[in-house]
Amino acid sequence: MSDFLIILAGGFAGGFVSGLTGFGLGLTALGFWLHVVPPAVAAPLVALCSMISQAQTLPAIWHAMDFRRVTPFVLGGLAGVPVGAYLLAYVSVPAFKMTVGLFLIFYCGFMLAAKAQFQLTWGGRYADAAIGLGGGLMGGLAGLSGPLPTLWASLRGWGKDARRAVFQAFNFSILAFALITQIAAGLVGADLIHYALAALPGTVSGVWIGRMVYGRLGDRSFDRLVLTVLLASGVSLIASAVA
Repeated sequence: MSDFLIILAGGFAGGFVSGLTGFGLGLTALGFWLHVVPPAVAAPLVALCSMISQAQTLPAIWHAMDFRRVTPFVLGGLAGVPVGAYLLAYVSVPAFKMTVGLFLIFYCGFMLAAKAQFQLTWGGRYADAAIGLGGGLMGGLAGLSGPLPTLWASLRGWGKDARRAVFQAFNFSILAFALITQIAAGLVGADLIHYALAALPGTVSGVWIGRMVYGRLGDRSFDRLVLTVLLASGVSLIASAVA
């Protein structure tokens, strides 16, 4: 029963963050799940719950979905995932996590402290595709597909729904690709169903509450929330790298 409650609580916490920001389920839920869920099962569990959370909130931001804007991110990300997986044999994942974590802490801390808002207008679709490629590479290497496209979209000056549409379309595509790859490799078994049945009630309810709170946020409040979640993710990455 205690294991069930931990999995349920992790699903709720991760679902709430995902419903509120459009990303962050894995980094939030894993703080709970890795105490009771084997790492080999935790990865597909994150992918499954994240996909369900994305699908649950997608109708609310569908009006902001611009496929011309989203497509370069997604195509770049899908191309980058296998490259990142190949680099696993040559790159120290703990050192990589430490580097990304430090960057997130310093960058997000600076942006939260700054009074002015920064906006990038250069690069266009080619830059978006390059950012997607970088996100996919980081995802294949260390499961970190989200931070780079999330930061980039936050700097583009788009409204909160338009940014969230990019987050969700990108993350859903990468996670679906990862889950299909894991299934094809025989890494997903009956254990996933067992843990998913415990996690999903919390995930679905957490997403619903998070989405309700999101509707009350303005663009600037959403900016600060995204930066805060990414800063917390940086702290979590450093903690996992030194553990």
